[in-house]
Parts: sequence; C-alpha cells; structure tokens
Amino acid sequence: MTVVQYEQITVDREGPVVVITLNRPEKLNAWTPRMAEEQAHAINEANLDASIGAIVMTGAGRGFCAGADMADTFQSRIDGVDPGNDTGGGVGGMPAGLDWVALVRASKPIVCAVNGAAVGIGVTMCLPADQIITTPSAKFGMGFIKMGLVPELASTRLLAARVGFGRASDLFLSGRVISGTEAHEIGLADRLCAPEELLGEALAVANTYAANADLQLRMTKQLLTVNMVDTDLHAIQHREQQLLAECWKSPEHKEAVAAFLEKRPPVFRPTS
Repeated sequence: MTVVQYEQITVDREGPVVVITLNRPEKLNAWTPRMAEEQAHAINEANLDASIGAIVMTGAGRGFCAGADMADTFQSRIDGVDPGNDTGGGVGGMPAGLDWVALVRASKPIVCAVNGAAVGIGVTMCLPADQIITTPSAKFGMGFIKMGLVPELASTRLLAARVGFGRASDLFLSGRVISGTEAHEIGLADRLCAPEELLGEALAVANTYAANADLQLRMTKQLLTVNMVDTDLHAIQHREQQLLAECWKSPEHKEAVAAFLEKRPPVFRPTS
C-alpha cells in the first residue's frame, strides 16, 4: 500500500489485513466529511493491493464513532457553510462523488470492530459491512430522529435487513440507545466478545476471508447485494450462473482445484 499521511484516521497492516482506525479519540471519533474521504482513500488503496485480502475498521480510544461532529457538520451547514467537498451535492452527507454504500459493497471484505459508542453515522457506516463485531458495553443508537433528521446511507433498508422491520422501526422512531449485548441479540451485531478480545477477534474473522480469492469474494458480495432485494428466483439464479461461468475460466478456480488435488493450501495472493 502507498504510505499516506492521514489526519483523522490511521492505517496499519496485520499480515493480509489492513486495519483502519478512526482517530479523533478526544471527540469519540466524531465523524466529518474529511474522515469519510480518508476512509474511502484507505479502502481504495487496500482494494488495489493484491497482497491484502480484507479490511478491519475500528475506533481509537473509548468510542467507535459517536455520530457526526455537531459543530463541524450540522452547525456549519446551518450557518450556510458546506462542511465538506459539496456534501449538499452528495448522498447521506458524504462529499459529492463518494457513494459509501457502493464502495463498501464493492470492496474486499470489511469487518467493523465496534469498540464503544456508535451513534447515527457511526452505525450506518457499518451496516453495509460484511461483519459487525462488538462488546457487551458498546452502545448503538440511530439518533437521527433526535436531531430532527431522517436516516441515511440506505440504512432504512440495511438495518431492516439485519434486524427485521419492527426492530428497525423501533430503533429509528425512538432514537434509543442499546447495548452491544442487545445489538447482538437482535442481529445488529454479528458477534459479541470481551473488550480485550475485540481486535483479535476481528482480525481472526478478517483472516478467514483473506484466505480466499479476491475475485470470488467480490463476486459473492455483488450477488448478496443485488439478490437481497430481488424476489425473482429465476433472475437471482441467472446472475449466479453468469458469474459462475466466469469463475470456471478463472485462474483462481484452477488454483483451488490444483491445491485440493495436490493436498496443499491454495495460494491466492502474493505475500507483502
């Protein structure tokens, strides 16, 4: 990966996994458009590096992301100043040209390790990810209603897909904050572990994804994304068959078959 000096995130390498850490701990990693641009840049860099197989995203200090920075986003916009690079022309408060949901769904696998407070965009940035791992004491809140806002980043679809329509309605309409334990119980978080085990668990999960071939990982994510909202089983199978036919011709499939017959692990990516 290219070495880049970021202001609001840090990027570290753990074998075939990149760890992106939101790094405004003095503000519980409150979100800004600049942070989003830096996250997107780091994700794109990881996606371009063949030696990287997965991404972990977490927060520095006590929080994951306690929502948008009130002064730097909402108050700035109320004062007539766009808080980023044309967020008014973007979606979900993102700078124009940054489609966060499309980026995450088209990316190599992303695991969110929610280590503390996750409110508003602190939750919605994670909903398109492939796994959300948290701790019992973490806090999740869809606080848009409390700010006189509506949800963004396709969260009215993605949260309902994770927890069901009734639970999503309750979280959005009340704006209540729930614990990591409850988030896990209702399906908002996929895994629950002790705080001291969180990053290790996230890395372990990410490594199980990184052991597989990028082409097929991203094809599978594509199928999950599109087929999740389609009720036409014929169309779903047609999409699967189109990509399956591509896989049959791929070097990744050839390597997997050869590795099985030769009784060795497949090699899908160069070492860093």
